[in-house]
Amino acid sequence: MDIKGAVVLVTGANRGIGAEFVEQLKRRGAAKVYAAARDVGTIEADGVHPLELDVTSAGQIAAAAAAAGDVQVLINNAGISTGTPLVSGDEAMIRHEMDTNFYGPLLMTRAFAPVLGSNGGGAILNVVSALSWFTTPTGGAYAASKAATWMLTDSTRLELAAQGTHVVGVHMGLVDTDMVKGMDAPKIAPSELANAALDAIESGEAEVLGDDWARFIKSGLALEPMARYEQILGALGA
Repeated sequence: MDIKGAVVLVTGANRGIGAEFVEQLKRRGAAKVYAAARDVGTIEADGVHPLELDVTSAGQIAAAAAAAGDVQVLINNAGISTGTPLVSGDEAMIRHEMDTNFYGPLLMTRAFAPVLGSNGGGAILNVVSALSWFTTPTGGAYAASKAATWMLTDSTRLELAAQGTHVVGVHMGLVDTDMVKGMDAPKIAPSELANAALDAIESGEAEVLGDDWARFIKSGLALEPMARYEQILGALGA
């Protein structure tokens, strides 16, 4: 579908990848952009429709779907990373990551699927991660939430095909945002990822491998789990 003339909602639109999605949508001629964030006062973009939205709140999600009944494209971008391991980490933090990174996109999809269907089908884009395909000892909660979001993406693609809704999953390594500002490793620009993701909506692609790291990780999925982990450690020089 064409971005030009479309009505788009972006979650987590106040910074990082989300803010870049907003800018790229404006440049591509989107008719209306709902910029959603927990605190609308942090949204700095001009010419958008700020929308107060915490993706862990069922009430706010329902209110957003009621207020934004003209949406044709939903971009599930909001997410967190707490660095919590699964065995020894705080259970509340693990649940918080799952609530934000998995249940957030799930509940947004459930709320907006009827909206998209009534507006011609449209598209849903989920910002996933290459960490949906591997993990580290301290990153279990994030990886688990993103693995669940990967399957959410594939499942909803099948469920919503009949109403003409195109579902896209975006996988990437490190993106140059505040979330990874302390990490000394190659990073892609948010603009590069946002452009590749929006290209996929327009071209009909189902999956975006946003950088060399995502392509490398996916190429090793056929390996035995520990062999895959060791391959990744080797690539990192660890």
